[in-house]
Amino acid sequence: MAQIKNEAAYRVALQRIDELLPLVNDTTPTDDKNYIELDIISDLVEEYEQEHYPISTPSLAEILKLRMYEMGLTQKKLAELLGISAARISEIISGKGDPSLKTGREMCRKLNIDPAVVLGV
Repeated sequence: MAQIKNEAAYRVALQRIDELLPLVNDTTPTDDKNYIELDIISDLVEEYEQEHYPISTPSLAEILKLRMYEMGLTQKKLAELLGISAARISEIISGKGDPSLKTGREMCRKLNIDPAVVLGV
């Protein structure tokens, strides 16, 4: 199958996707020419992006910072919520320490964080 070979071709493909999106919706038949073209170009763009713009898995510290922002928590309030000291949560957020098993469980339960993230898997 063909592939996108450079940034210029990638930009053209993105532009074509923008043109096709208004023409295709959930009720568009899968044998429609616009549907087929959108499907093919989307796959090509996805392949190019995975190679040239990979998205890494966020770290536990990044997830904790996001949850703090989403929940309006300070480090002190987060520490209270998890039942640990402010100094300990600071170590975890800075990446200088890992949570204990008990703290990891609390993070999963109270912050809705996937266990794989807490375990660093």
